[in-house]
Amino acid sequence: MAEVKAIEWANGKLRLLDQTKLPVEQTPLELDHYKEVVKAIAEMRVRGAPAIGVAAAYAVAMSARDVQAESHREFLAQLAELGDEIASARPTAVNITWAVQRMIDAAESEPDLDLIRTRLLAEAQRIQEEDVEINRRMGKYGVELMPDGGAVLTHCNTGALATAGYGTALGVIRAGWETGKRFHVFNTETRPFLQGARLTSWELVQLGIPSTLIVDSSAGLLMRRGEVSCAIVGADRIAANGDVANKIGTYSLAVIARENGIPFYVAAPTSTVDLSIPSGNEIPIEERQAEEVTRFGGAQTAPEGIDVRNPAFDITPHQYITAIVTEKGVVREPYTESLPETVKGMQVES
Repeated sequence: MAEVKAIEWANGKLRLLDQTKLPVEQTPLELDHYKEVVKAIAEMRVRGAPAIGVAAAYAVAMSARDVQAESHREFLAQLAELGDEIASARPTAVNITWAVQRMIDAAESEPDLDLIRTRLLAEAQRIQEEDVEINRRMGKYGVELMPDGGAVLTHCNTGALATAGYGTALGVIRAGWETGKRFHVFNTETRPFLQGARLTSWELVQLGIPSTLIVDSSAGLLMRRGEVSCAIVGADRIAANGDVANKIGTYSLAVIARENGIPFYVAAPTSTVDLSIPSGNEIPIEERQAEEVTRFGGAQTAPEGIDVRNPAFDITPHQYITAIVTEKGVVREPYTESLPETVKGMQVES
């Protein structure tokens, strides 16, 4: 199959595959202003922590078109303000702030005012290219964790749609399949936005990997029956102690996996690790619109006047995580030691 490309840069525009339309329609969005990119991120037309980071990097490059400055210092000051606006599009995933800061750093390192915009676009393209390579390396390291036989459980969407290409957790699953291991995949529908039903199911069908879509609340039954060999998910932010912020429902799955003696893995690039926060308690949790819960497919499914809580993410404490797959190797407890070593560049054994 042709590789899925959720993000492309062409002719001065950012081209995104509108993920709110999948799997029924493959609708491209062509955006030529950074505010359009910010809106697309907020509306989850592009989503997944790595993909958000790449889109944010291009948004910074696009925002530089609006900067009117006569000095290097003035340019950087205006760019920083625009970068703050872009980074605020979604608060939980650390990749967006990481990408924005990397773009600001690139601008600061270019002394020629006339070349900054060119340098910023090149940096965004470099971030995109690096993400694909990082994901493939994660697949290489994580493949040994995949079973040969049995079944793998995954949650939300962590494939090519959520990244610049190949995928994180779904990339590990894909790598296992491509090396000849044969297993089944259970993918949750992932309420309320149905990233698993709409996106992961679509990717698995495209890849030809046998899979079964399940409602979120049936995972415990399958795990207790012994039908699940391991679980693997992505991450939107990982604290210094190994606590993981990921799509709502991840914590529940990790607890049930531990109860049933099932390995629970996380796959994420080191850019998702936030060593500045000691634990998951400091990770901000995005609360989304009530309509995502009270309506389904355009039809109202809950009564008017009902209060709604719609947190988009939860925190899985590190003790429930068997291992974290990164592009530098497989990291295990104690995470307070292994994560800083890995982020700083040390290669670890898988």
